[in-house]
Amino acid sequence: MKIIQTTKFVVDNSTFVSIDENRIAEFARAFEHGSTRHWRSAAPFDFSDFTDDQKLSFLFIFDAISFCYWGDPKWTITHKGKDYDGGWAMIIALGRAVRDGVPIFDSAFIAEISREDFSGILKGNVQIPLFEERLRIIREAGSVAQRLPFGSIVESANGDGVALLEIILKTFPSFRDESEYQRRTVYFEKRAQLLVSDIYNFFDGKGYGNLRRVDELTTCADYKLPQILRKLGILNYVPELAAKVDAKIEIAHGSPEEVEIRASTIQAVELIKNEAREHDLTITSAGINDHLWLATQEKFPDDKPYHRTRTVAY
Repeated sequence: MKIIQTTKFVVDNSTFVSIDENRIAEFARAFEHGSTRHWRSAAPFDFSDFTDDQKLSFLFIFDAISFCYWGDPKWTITHKGKDYDGGWAMIIALGRAVRDGVPIFDSAFIAEISREDFSGILKGNVQIPLFEERLRIIREAGSVAQRLPFGSIVESANGDGVALLEIILKTFPSFRDESEYQRRTVYFEKRAQLLVSDIYNFFDGKGYGNLRRVDELTTCADYKLPQILRKLGILNYVPELAAKVDAKIEIAHGSPEEVEIRASTIQAVELIKNEAREHDLTITSAGINDHLWLATQEKFPDDKPYHRTRTVAY
């Protein structure tokens, strides 16, 4: 895939980030006695009473607007006496809208959703970052779904996960995620890959989730994965970049530092997968992604910050 090829070029020419391959081998052994879980298994919301079409619509909407949650203070939502932030808070917000009878599964409604209605769905302690961008993107999703229902989009891939990824990228401009590095285009496609993986996992590889070639998906280069890979000693930053990240100084989207962080995240997970397979362990990059992301949900006082980049990509 072009994601692997182009991110490898970045890693081969990296100035700010390096991968410790000795730590790769050490971490890969962690999968010998364990297994990976999809985030659905730990989600603070029960999807069991959703129809298949509702589950699919939920995933399209969620992955379309799930990005860039950091801020001071963080956007949070209180649910059953507990405060949630990030992706969990977004899941709760959308689930709360369904519970309250907001017709978010109606493509005509979300295509023209008002600023006030959308603000009500995302109501938390503060306004969510990039609210206007999210509003534009959810309207795009609704407009597309009026012409091409989400189910027909999935079915048009004929059970091919990689083909579905390309269809999503062509159909929804907001899902495209690429940067320039040394005059070359580097592909990440974080949210689009996550959507394909989510569809596969949500439906347990059946129905809408009956997709082959999902093992060709890469990890999703976001904030949290490089944070935990750095904690594990797999990713190392040069002192200048480490100081920026630890001081929570914003790093521009598309800058060499940010592209190297994301590319190194993808390549590190590929190395973990390949190392695990050397020991006859069957695991995918998406499975490692879910394992690592769930691990980041447990926070510790000595955790170093994740890099701050204001973007709709992740």
